[in-house]
Amino acid sequence: MLQSLKIENIAIIESATIDFDAGLNVMTGETGAGKSIIIDSINAILGDRTSRELIRTGAERAKVSAVFFDVNQSTKSKLEKNAIALQDDGCLILQRTIAPDGRNICTANGEPLTVGMLKDLAGDLINIHGQHDNQALLQSEGHLQFIDALAENEELLQAYSRLYDKKKELEKEELEISTDEAQKARLLDLLNFQITELEEATLIPGEQEELKQKQNLFRNAEKMTQNLNQALHLIAGHDEHEGAMQQLAISAANLEKVAEYYPELDKTTESLHELNFSLEEHTDSIRSILGLLDFNPKDYELIEERLDLIYRLSRKYGDSEEEMLKFLDDALQQREKIIFSDQRLKEIKSELLVIEKKLEEKSNKLSAVRKAAGLDFSNKVKEELAFLDMPNVSFEVDFQSVDYTPKGRDKVEFLISANIGQAPKPLAKIASGGELSRIMLAIKNVLASKDEIDTLIFDEVDAGVSGRAAQKVALKLRQVSKGRQVICVTHLAQIAAQAGNHLLISKAVSDNKTYTKVKPLDFEGRKKEIARIIGGINLTEIQLKSAEELLREAGNK
Repeated sequence: MLQSLKIENIAIIESATIDFDAGLNVMTGETGAGKSIIIDSINAILGDRTSRELIRTGAERAKVSAVFFDVNQSTKSKLEKNAIALQDDGCLILQRTIAPDGRNICTANGEPLTVGMLKDLAGDLINIHGQHDNQALLQSEGHLQFIDALAENEELLQAYSRLYDKKKELEKEELEISTDEAQKARLLDLLNFQITELEEATLIPGEQEELKQKQNLFRNAEKMTQNLNQALHLIAGHDEHEGAMQQLAISAANLEKVAEYYPELDKTTESLHELNFSLEEHTDSIRSILGLLDFNPKDYELIEERLDLIYRLSRKYGDSEEEMLKFLDDALQQREKIIFSDQRLKEIKSELLVIEKKLEEKSNKLSAVRKAAGLDFSNKVKEELAFLDMPNVSFEVDFQSVDYTPKGRDKVEFLISANIGQAPKPLAKIASGGELSRIMLAIKNVLASKDEIDTLIFDEVDAGVSGRAAQKVALKLRQVSKGRQVICVTHLAQIAAQAGNHLLISKAVSDNKTYTKVKPLDFEGRKKEIARIIGGINLTEIQLKSAEELLREAGNK
């Protein structure tokens, strides 16, 4: 459950800390005071999309923090999956910081998260119901999900979906194979040409790079040969000039004659001989390289031709040898499919018969489970609606059989009749705004036992509701809050009086800046706020007494 919410620099809220109770919490205030900003802040901490426009004017960044206690098992499993531990007191702290450049910094108990991870983690913490949910009721395409939620048929639906996907996969393959014979022949000719061209090339991974290196050597061979020969002549000499080796040998011989009289020159003489031996080894290396540079012009032509072939193939089949060989492999497989297409077509038709039989069995089971759930659903919704001052409403779940879809063969639509004697008609055609609000509240209450979400938020669930019906909605919200936490934004005195925790959202101007404040109300404060909701600006004793009576009737003395 949501224990507290801290908002910093979001819209007109500079700083606000809101504490929530475990039962029914209400937020009231004048229109434009900032109630929707609080809902936007909660949506932000749940990982919904945000805008930098949320950042308060003049602030460097906006931040929302939420503390949850007694988190459900589903959330605990997600925390374990992401290696995030609960606080020592069992709490979970989610934070999201929004920067002007659009960057978001999200954490869970101090551990960094992406916005996507935050959305996934917070998905089972809070369920927000707003007026757009009422509009969703008007779209029959979404009615099936309500029935599936009550039916708890996820395993059966997944089994059906796997069969459906396999059926679509086989049908796609069947369509690809079932091309006309002329087209098959044209494609086979093309594949044969491509395969022959690539196979005859006998491509080797890395070959192109190796050939380019050899090509580069060929192009610079003459210049390198000149440099190497010059170096060799200077070291080893030639017919016309002595090289360094001959000169070192003569120098060593001269020193040996002197060393007879000066023995200390022996080491110098020895070093000159060693240097001569070393130069001889270097000349061997130079001659070896010169031998490698003795290219045959025909070899160069072959390299040029090979590189040209690889380049021409790469323009058609891939940039690298690996990509071209992959193209060859795919072409071979495609050719094999065409050659054996008639056989494969028979196999597909046989597989489809088996799949379609299984699919029909699963879809029938799915429909049976849904219809049973639909009957239970309609009965429970009617009970809820009767409590919500709609006793004469007939609510039915209409099932129509359609062709196979990813969700089965059922088309579901909610039908209602608001008055006795009238035939039920599609909800979208006859339900008023107030009726939609109560129907959605009824549906939420029916499905409440089917999920682990501990916190329900109703954003102006009272739209279009007044009088006796408003009192019934208030009592239903109070009833729902006994099993979980309920937070409600309301403009109705009846709902405000039923809450255990009443928060007043107000707006003030200071230093030419607008500020929103959140204040928990005591009994006297609640009396005045409920009287304001009842009567408006100027409070009267009658309004205050009416407000007090509502509070006392709700048990809030």
